[in-house]
Amino acid sequence: MAEIRLEQVTKRFGDKVAVHDTSLTIADREFLVLLGPSGCGKTTLLRAIAGLGMADSGRITIGGRDVTYLPPGQRQISMVFQSYAIFPHMTVRDNIGFGLQMNKVDKAEISRRVGSAAELLHIEDLLDRRPSAMSGGQRQRVAVARALAMEAKVLLMDEPLSNLDALLRLEMRAELKRLLADVDATTVYVTHDQIEALSMGDRVAVMRDGEIQQCDAPNTVYESPSNRFVGSFIGNPPMNFLDGAILRSDDDVVVAVGHHEFSPASGVRPLIRDLSGNRVTLGIRAENMETLTAPGPDTVPVRVDVVEPLGAQNLLTVQVAGHRLKVSTHPTLRVAADDELHIRFPADQIRWIDPATDKVLHTR
Repeated sequence: MAEIRLEQVTKRFGDKVAVHDTSLTIADREFLVLLGPSGCGKTTLLRAIAGLGMADSGRITIGGRDVTYLPPGQRQISMVFQSYAIFPHMTVRDNIGFGLQMNKVDKAEISRRVGSAAELLHIEDLLDRRPSAMSGGQRQRVAVARALAMEAKVLLMDEPLSNLDALLRLEMRAELKRLLADVDATTVYVTHDQIEALSMGDRVAVMRDGEIQQCDAPNTVYESPSNRFVGSFIGNPPMNFLDGAILRSDDDVVVAVGHHEFSPASGVRPLIRDLSGNRVTLGIRAENMETLTAPGPDTVPVRVDVVEPLGAQNLLTVQVAGHRLKVSTHPTLRVAADDELHIRFPADQIRWIDPATDKVLHTR
């Protein structure tokens, strides 16, 4: 068992709190992604798990064993760094087996593990090369193979694909996901790339200013963000937001955005009615709006500012009541700048946000 438990972990650098009172449980063999912008504390939290930067307070356990103040060598972990960190004067074979040699593992066992790890990463024909004779993708494979050869129960990965070009990242992302699904290890993976996070992780923990904003399955984080920050950080383009005024009556509630009125889904109406102010924020993703060329029930007329053909979709920039929105349409919809369209906002796709707290009003 290699369950990881973080209990009220805090890490400071002088007056700056890099990780604040964070509690999180990572299940045995789970693939958890720590996602967030630069400086949010995700790498600091990973290093606290690794023992490379001791927590100032709180408790960390791995497999039920308290490792809070143990050095890295006693935590039974492997780590893959952003910079590869492989030795240029050693062959691939020696790089993969280096950690095993330091642990005085038997030579026959080292040979077996090196061969097995190299086979998993498809680098068997590179074992006698040195890093200077390899591409960036091959070097990254060596770094991953070295970590896997240790057969540790916990694998920590700090932005391992960020130094690769876009096409190679795409290839390595799929390869890593396939590989780690077959490895008997609990994986914690740090990235600022939301596509990596959503496509690879069993769960995604979105961080901001040293705190976890939401930790959930990728689809849940995308479709039901816990607050405005998560909705704006996840997604390309990010979620659209419109400021609305709450109009209450004895038996109903609607939200006005400019001259347009929106009727919230029945389950969220009581939550909107109970808001202390008279303002609420409407959030909706670009692909969740329906685009029509003619007016219809509950549609909002818009004028197209910009059309961005992206191959699989067209991304439109339109304006609604002074708000600039991104709208995703099928590429077969022929539209040009200055055209008029009509947009429908499906009630079940709208996320309503309390502007006082920036939290999404969830009915579940």
